[in-house]
Amino acid sequence: MEAVVGVLIIVIVVFAIVTLLRSVRIVPQQRMDVVERLGKYKRTLSPGLNLLVPFVDSVRSKVDMREQVVSFPPQP
Repeated sequence: MEAVVGVLIIVIVVFAIVTLLRSVRIVPQQRMDVVERLGKYKRTLSPGLNLLVPFVDSVRSKVDMREQVVSFPPQP
């Protein structure tokens, strides 16, 4: 009986840790993340510490906001 209780406590602790890790999102300074809630656009995460609703919100794309240099051919 005590083994079952021990395993149950371990499962609950692991679930709590996974939930906490999925709810906290740190976005680097040069990036913005797009959040979807159940498949629909919800918001855009700005750089810094952000909180999500675990198992409901998901980051779909990570947009790089740095400048990109593109060379064009000379124009006559």
